[in-house]
Amino acid sequence: MTQAATCDLCKLLSAPSDALVWRDDKLSVVLVNEAGYPGFARVVWNGHVKEMTDLAPADRAHVMNAVWQVEAAVRAVMAPAKVNLASFGNMTPHVHWHVIPRYTDDVHFPNPTWGEAQRAPDAAAIAARSALLPQLRAAIAANLSTAS
Repeated sequence: MTQAATCDLCKLLSAPSDALVWRDDKLSVVLVNEAGYPGFARVVWNGHVKEMTDLAPADRAHVMNAVWQVEAAVRAVMAPAKVNLASFGNMTPHVHWHVIPRYTDDVHFPNPTWGEAQRAPDAAAIAARSALLPQLRAAIAANLSTAS
């Protein structure tokens, strides 16, 4: 079985999904259904590639431009206190970037989202942020359409 056949991101990108926000011939942007973190997005390279340095320089620039455009949309619509950007790939070795809006009242702040919880979730704040997701989808698509 190939790596692509077992890769969660390859599977996500190959099937129709409400998570998909935007796609071109090289990469896709998806919203992540992460409890307590509405607006959490991933920029995912469409092909199964393990590391950023496996990409040609122009493709690396394309990925990073997409990350910056998604971050700009998240900041404009979601108004977080901070945006966390990360590329790990330890569990899923496929080029992808996390764009995570952070708030001083989120469960983990100021720790990373995988760190120790600092407080209980604020259901009202999460609901208010979730209500912004249609605007965020539109802003991401607009930013990436004009940047392409």
